[in-house]
Amino acid sequence: MSLDLTRFAKVCNPSRTLIVGNAEDQPYYIDFASVRGGKIIEALERTIARLSPNEPTCQLFTGHIGCGKSTELYRLKADLEQQNFHVVYFEADQDLEVDDVDVTDICLAIARQVSKDLEKLGFG
Repeated sequence: MSLDLTRFAKVCNPSRTLIVGNAEDQPYYIDFASVRGGKIIEALERTIARLSPNEPTCQLFTGHIGCGKSTELYRLKADLEQQNFHVVYFEADQDLEVDDVDVTDICLAIARQVSKDLEKLGFG
């Protein structure tokens, strides 16, 4: 397979999320589990889907800017959706003023996104 170097440079931009579910992004995905200390996304998926599939869970997933958090969360989203989970995904910086945010703002943003998803599904 031949890689497009211009496309490769674009997908290496830390401010752009690589969405592994998109066929054009797949060749550029690198699994860094060995240097991250394990298969973190698989552990999150196991906790959500197998250990408590009918109960809410709270997971914390952190890392520095550009380390691949969003890319890995998109992988988790795709894995869970394949198992018929409904995933509400949004990026906080798109919905919140991240320089001035508190817990109430985060809770309201989550409620707003869940409400939007319920409306899309016909429950609104």
